[in-house]
Amino acid sequence: MALVLGSLLLLGLCGNSFSGEQPSSTDAPKAWNYELPATNYETQDSHTAGPIGILFELVHIFLYVVQPRDFPEDTLRKVIQKARESKIDYDKPETLILGLKIIYYEAGIILCSVLGLLFIILMPLVGYFFCMCRCCNKCGGEMHQRQKENGLFLRKCFAISLLVICIIISIGIFCGFVANHQVRTRIKRSRKLADSNFKDLRTLLNETPEQIKYILAQYNTTKDKAFSDLNSINSVLGGGILDRLRPNIIPVLDEIKSMATAIKETKEALETMNSTLKSLHQQSTQLSSSLTSVKTSLRASLNDPLCSVRPSSETCNSIRLSLSQLNSNPELRQLPPVDAELDKVNNVLRTDLDGLVQQGYQSLNDIPDRVQSQTKTVIAGIKKVLNSIGSDIDNVTQHLPIQDILSEFSVYVNNTESYIHRNLPTLEEYDSYWWLGGLVICSLLTLIVIFYYLGLLCGVCGYDRHATPTTRGCVSNTGGVFLMVGVGLSFLFCWILMIIVVLTFVFGANVEKLICEPYTSKELFRVLDTPYLLNEDWEYYLSGKLFNKSEMKLTFQQVYSDCKKNRGTYGTLHLENSFDISDYLNINEHTASISSELESLKVNLNIFLLGAAGRKSLQDFAACGIDRMSYDTYLAQTGKSPAGVNLLSFAYDLEAKANSLPPGNLRNSLKRDAQTIKTIHQQRVLPIEQSLSTLYQSVKILQRTGNGLLERVNRILASLDFAQNFITNNISSVIIEETKKYRKTIIGYFEHYLQWIEFSIREKVASCKPVATALDTAVDVFLCSYIIDPLPSH
Repeated sequence: MALVLGSLLLLGLCGNSFSGEQPSSTDAPKAWNYELPATNYETQDSHTAGPIGILFELVHIFLYVVQPRDFPEDTLRKVIQKARESKIDYDKPETLILGLKIIYYEAGIILCSVLGLLFIILMPLVGYFFCMCRCCNKCGGEMHQRQKENGLFLRKCFAISLLVICIIISIGIFCGFVANHQVRTRIKRSRKLADSNFKDLRTLLNETPEQIKYILAQYNTTKDKAFSDLNSINSVLGGGILDRLRPNIIPVLDEIKSMATAIKETKEALETMNSTLKSLHQQSTQLSSSLTSVKTSLRASLNDPLCSVRPSSETCNSIRLSLSQLNSNPELRQLPPVDAELDKVNNVLRTDLDGLVQQGYQSLNDIPDRVQSQTKTVIAGIKKVLNSIGSDIDNVTQHLPIQDILSEFSVYVNNTESYIHRNLPTLEEYDSYWWLGGLVICSLLTLIVIFYYLGLLCGVCGYDRHATPTTRGCVSNTGGVFLMVGVGLSFLFCWILMIIVVLTFVFGANVEKLICEPYTSKELFRVLDTPYLLNEDWEYYLSGKLFNKSEMKLTFQQVYSDCKKNRGTYGTLHLENSFDISDYLNINEHTASISSELESLKVNLNIFLLGAAGRKSLQDFAACGIDRMSYDTYLAQTGKSPAGVNLLSFAYDLEAKANSLPPGNLRNSLKRDAQTIKTIHQQRVLPIEQSLSTLYQSVKILQRTGNGLLERVNRILASLDFAQNFITNNISSVIIEETKKYRKTIIGYFEHYLQWIEFSIREKVASCKPVATALDTAVDVFLCSYIIDPLPSH
């Protein structure tokens, strides 16, 4: 019954699932980690016998010794085929050969059964003659005192042999008690085990609709991601276009911006230089005038009469000779102006080159916003299509008769559960009878062995080697009585027990070798999967039963293996042959409308790069002559003193010479002139030196900006031409490529989602592992572990 129940559970789920489930793709999801909620089942996948498993292993070893041959697949197939025949002709050679093969396979079991039958026949026969002999006082020997020489040795050998036999029988009885208790204990667990399996089946039934709902709910996640990208088209698509254009345009604009900054620096340097030159002209003239005045004053002072008298005359002559040094640098007034260059630079700056560069930057930075503004209508249409796809998928699920199918299968499971619960009490009642019978048999055997033990004990304890048979003690006589009672009970009951042993052994051994072992090794499934075996009109029974397509290869072994791997029912049973969900969740059909909407997405972009005015401005700047100016003249003057002598040193020297003169008008006049020279140094020379320093800085700036100016401008213009050609020739292809990439991204979300739906329904939804577990429970656990394993152990 357990085997039939397990098979019905498997076929029942198959028969109810194929009419309404959905197929899936074979590709697992790759982009997003969609994952169905985990389903927890209560029934364990494996079963352990516990400590008694050692006894079962010994039984298996014995069975292997008795029946070492491999599972007879071919023979079993022929037996099943013969069983389908309405009339079997036993005279046919193939029938005889088949019978011989069966006998050959069962040779070990037949031999053991023959030995058991001999025991059954001979045991009561021998007991009968023994009883008759005892009743006629012909058994037991004569009472005489003659002792054999080896009598003591024989007595010990007989006692030890009987003890060994009793110990072996005791071990067997103990194993019988354990096995009997094991059957009762396991049968009591059957109700809980069945409830656990049915609970898992109901979990499967209840979780399947929830899994479908979860799968459909993920559409909102996919749609939200697509909506996010659609709302962010400025950064996704516009940013992609900008990233493609930026490497070819930004460097050019950066160079032009740098050149615009250099033009401004050049203008500032020229303006500073121009004003500095004018200041130097004026300051140099003022210095020359001041020095002329102070020389005139000194000459007047040196006309004093005291200068004609020695030693004052020597000092005056020395001063008079040094007056020629009080001259300004005439070259400062001859430095060439830069008005022409400044005018040219100012003409260049009339074109706002920096503004043109900023306009180019702005035209690039505006790409995302322009993309968004130009695609508003298309984006709205795409969103409408996405919402309609969600409605289409909902409609598909509404047309699937999943709830009806699950309801029908739920009724089937309920009926099966009711049947099991209704018959389990009967099974438990029969089990109680079996347990009681096994207990009585084991107790009877225990009683017989106890008599043997008591006989041995009394015989050993009451033995007196000097006593004659007529004078033996009571203990010794009692030992003999115990032994005779044990022998009598053995003759009375052991042949009956052997009948039970033979029957249980033949049944248990054949079930173990023909069902349990081949079920574990999957050889039994190979027999069931034999073409035209279970139905002579169907090549494969399952596919013929489910789809009426027996040529389709759907095997019990494949279904069982897939269910053990927790694969979905749809993929396990290849239900696409009955209901192909790919027709309803066709990727191209659902994404074609999205693709058509995205193909109408057009973006027009105009990138501004300097223009003709900006190009002319750069060319004019290159032609303004800054790089051809002679700066050595200016730099040479910045290293010279504004006057012919250091006026401050000259003033101190003059003051020292005046102090060497006698007090008087000459001395005071020279001191006043020395002070005047110091004032000229402070008011005239130092400002000129500052102007020369400013002139030096301006010249250095002009040298830097003018260094390689023509080559720089030509290189910028060449880069500008390249960038302009790139925009003219490639911007359309860039926009098209980025639009395709954007379209592929949006469509990819739904392609991936629909693929995941198919994958989940095929591989995950309604995983039939509880069915495989129920079948294992029925065959491997209940039939083999609970019943068959303990049965031979009795």
